[in-house]
Amino acid sequence: MILSDHIAAMIEKMLEEGGGSAEVRRNDLAQKIGCVPSQISYVITSRFTPERGYVTDSRRGGGGYIRIARVQMSRSGYLMHFFHAIGTTLSEPEAAAYLKSLTDRGIMTERESRLAMQAMSSAALETCPAERRDALRAEIFRRMLMIYMM
Repeated sequence: MILSDHIAAMIEKMLEEGGGSAEVRRNDLAQKIGCVPSQISYVITSRFTPERGYVTDSRRGGGGYIRIARVQMSRSGYLMHFFHAIGTTLSEPEAAAYLKSLTDRGIMTERESRLAMQAMSSAALETCPAERRDALRAEIFRRMLMIYMM
């Protein structure tokens, strides 16, 4: 297991034990794992993101912490959150993260997720000018979400 996976697993365990929220003290966790605090920050900013269903808050200083919470909302609230979070552009990795989150929450099946990812892939959008692909991908994703909101 690579270090970032190990850190993410430890934070996930903290979230489970905390009922969906956890306070992470970077220095303490880094010392426990045997890494530098910036590696903890990297994992949090790259894996515990809004598109993956998390909200983070931090406090700097000696007693500082990073608070992570799983977004707890209804199915329709969750879909609406994603609809607004997408914005006017969406990269392929961001789309994949959103789809994984929707699948993990049981809103979308694995098959639906794979179909959606193929429809929004760079290969599928290759006839569209490169500078417009992220905007088109965002529009396609929002229209798919509207079907789930009905």
